Amino acid sequence: MRLKNNIFLLLIVLLSISLGLLIGSQAEQLQLPGLTPKNKLSKIHRLMGYLSESYVDKINTDSIVDVVIEDILNQLDPHSVYIPQEASQELAESMQGNFVGIGVSFFMVGDTVSVVRVLDGGPSKAVGIAPGDRIMLADGDSLFNQNLSSTDIVSKLKGRPDTPLELAIYRKQNDSVFWVNLKRGAVPLKSIEASYMVNKDVGYIKINRFSQTTFVEFEKALQVLKLQGLQTLVIDLRDNPGGYMIPANQIADEFLKENTPIVITESNNGKRQETLATQKGRFETGGLYLLVNEQSASASEILAGAIQDNDRGWVVGRRTFGKGLVQQQMPLGDGDAVRLTIARYYTPTGRSIQRPYNEDHEAYYAEVRDRFDTGELSDATKVPHNDSLAFTTPNGRTVYGGGGIVPDLYVPNNNTQEEEWNSFVLRSNVINHFVFTTLDAHRNSYTFGRVDQFLEQPLIQPQQWLSKFEEYCKQNGIPFGFKDQEKILTAIKAYIGLQIFGEGVFNQVLNTDDPFLKKVLNHLRENTES
Repeated sequence: MRLKNNIFLLLIVLLSISLGLLIGSQAEQLQLPGLTPKNKLSKIHRLMGYLSESYVDKINTDSIVDVVIEDILNQLDPHSVYIPQEASQELAESMQGNFVGIGVSFFMVGDTVSVVRVLDGGPSKAVGIAPGDRIMLADGDSLFNQNLSSTDIVSKLKGRPDTPLELAIYRKQNDSVFWVNLKRGAVPLKSIEASYMVNKDVGYIKINRFSQTTFVEFEKALQVLKLQGLQTLVIDLRDNPGGYMIPANQIADEFLKENTPIVITESNNGKRQETLATQKGRFETGGLYLLVNEQSASASEILAGAIQDNDRGWVVGRRTFGKGLVQQQMPLGDGDAVRLTIARYYTPTGRSIQRPYNEDHEAYYAEVRDRFDTGELSDATKVPHNDSLAFTTPNGRTVYGGGGIVPDLYVPNNNTQEEEWNSFVLRSNVINHFVFTTLDAHRNSYTFGRVDQFLEQPLIQPQQWLSKFEEYCKQNGIPFGFKDQEKILTAIKAYIGLQIFGEGVFNQVLNTDDPFLKKVLNHLRENTES
């Protein structure tokens, strides 16, 4: 009853505020079950009028709408969410695969915009802006010593396509100031972070989300790897939260023979629709491994489920998030939107991998974090199984529904709590900021050569880097309990690679000591030898 009343109230509030007084004839046409439009709508409309005109305190009607919307969605599934206007643009950019701006990432250092990376394909790259440069002025407006937030800076640098922008740049390396004129343009937000050959036979592709451009990016990467001798492909879906279903289906189609099922969706009316592979698969017979972890969700699980349920390849890692619901984004007006669950999906064997949920959304998301405490992350035997949700693949393997995709090859996390914290620090922005400040202090002293040289050679003066990092942690109040120095050095080198060469090199360096990739290579070796 509460949900029904809130939905009714939301509709009335939205109509009252968005349509103003234009409610008469339109309200009479509005059909709501169990309501008499003339009486019920007019009562709420009168109430809104009383609140607006006569209530002793001023009423923020926008906040009333937000509260009611969020209250309703909190009583639904955890993935039906309200997207206010301020968040919708960033989300839209992420999913369309580009944003309009100047193409830099930055840190605020001493209240000054300091360029960390210059993004490929963006306007800044074309005019020669470099890592370490300070952006002092934008169209004459000062960006330094103004206590501006990162959001303020972004709003000044972003804008409409092809709009001009004049920047004053201070280059610390040679203590010079110069001006550049550029036009804001589309800057690619790549969903394929890395693509390279691990060895002469094994290729690797990292997908960080499924956006509008993902399949085109994937096609190009796959084609290049095939020309380089690809025999076995590793697709890294770790920490991939999902995105659009269509590119996930298109990528699955590349590996499956014609008419092989990819995914089944079921709408609220019970109608089921099965997506089948076409005849155009470009890698239907090569070796295939998918890397997943507890943050691999949604479209990532659709791809993993399609590969596992059809016995096409191996899923490697740890149990995935467990999201078997499909959302559609719907506009509410004024830039606000709601992402509403409109269907469930099932893997080709017919299993739902959606974890159970109730009104406690916080507990739902905490379940993933709690897997460390339950011992599941370190012990595959502690992964929960529900025998009533067992399904069989064409080759006779048993797979389970009810809570994510359980890998075929498990990669345990044997960290202690202390080691887990240290790993978190190494994965966080701490190392990224440390590397930037270290390079920035003596940028002219550091040379890293070509990409291949950087990848092949160990980090120069490793003890000096370790000492500087320990001192950086002390200065910033970060507990320093790292025992594995090689992990620190690998992380430092990876972030140097990120800032100098980009995300592809970043992933290549991290993968040199990656237990997931080692699991794949060992499995390949064992099966070849046998």
